[in-house]
Amino acid sequence: MINVGVIGCGQWGPNHIRIFSHLPHSKAVMCADLSEQRLKAVKDTFLNIQTTTDYREILREGRVDAVCIASPTDTHFSIAQEALRHNKHVLCEKPLALTAQECEELQSLAVQKQRILMVGHVFLFNPGILQLKKYMQDGELGRTYYAYAARTNLGPFRYDVNALWDLASHDVSIFNYLFDAPPVCVSARGHRCLGTKLEDVAFATLEYPHNIAAHIHVSWLDPRKIRQITIVGDKKMVMWDDLDDLGPIKLYDKHVEKTNVYYETYGEFRLLSQEGGITIPKIELREPLKNQGQYFIDCIEHGVRPELADAQKGLDVVKTLAAMQRSVEGNGASVPIERPAS
Repeated sequence: MINVGVIGCGQWGPNHIRIFSHLPHSKAVMCADLSEQRLKAVKDTFLNIQTTTDYREILREGRVDAVCIASPTDTHFSIAQEALRHNKHVLCEKPLALTAQECEELQSLAVQKQRILMVGHVFLFNPGILQLKKYMQDGELGRTYYAYAARTNLGPFRYDVNALWDLASHDVSIFNYLFDAPPVCVSARGHRCLGTKLEDVAFATLEYPHNIAAHIHVSWLDPRKIRQITIVGDKKMVMWDDLDDLGPIKLYDKHVEKTNVYYETYGEFRLLSQEGGITIPKIELREPLKNQGQYFIDCIEHGVRPELADAQKGLDVVKTLAAMQRSVEGNGASVPIERPAS
């Protein structure tokens, strides 16, 4: 049995407590938050959990094997660092840290301490995203031309990071997973519509290896809640809609063909659109957060690196977000992503 302590009981913390309380090989034994009111709400639901306003009590507790960090983003690095130094396995909500250097320090510390360090890129455990990956691995779409993602809503508003760091981190992790690599370069524009110091709307363009283009639109200021990704290939096209429980995946048998038919006046090929049917595969509805929690516990029990969402994957996402931020500050200038030395 893996005993877990959860640090941060805001939006996601109680969900992590629920997951680790219900998984067969884990137990949520402690939680921490600065708000007594939040701790009371947790205690009212999970009667046997121990609560504290000082997260360091969790780190000092010998019976706690692992911690889940669901605190504000700007605290991730310091808490994760302390947890690893106390020999705890760590599942940290995205993003892992705010700089590449901080991610690299945590990565090295986890190796030194021989502890599992995993990042909460929860959409990598979403059955719909896994189906997209299967289509790409099986060659169903053919060669990928481009992809685009939209992640919008009216709120919730944050005051620690902007919309790029809050929302685009999800889509960057998804695209990195689907395309088996981080982007080569990015450009982004952000807007502060609400008058705060943080960008609440952003548009980003990412260039991936093999000439794949990707676009991301994120916003806290939109009339509709949207969670969609579209991928266009030279054989087929596919769309994922996370809010469509009945058919989150739609596979379109549509593509463009170059024919040998010549124009009457120009000796050039002709582009013809080919339209086929739409396939809506049955996707098993499984809670991604539960899948993620189980994966974390499995990695601890078997002593294996969480390859799907390890520190390197977290580092790749943070490097991309940092490059996006530099691009925003440079009025949309293209910013290359630093590649690891070979």
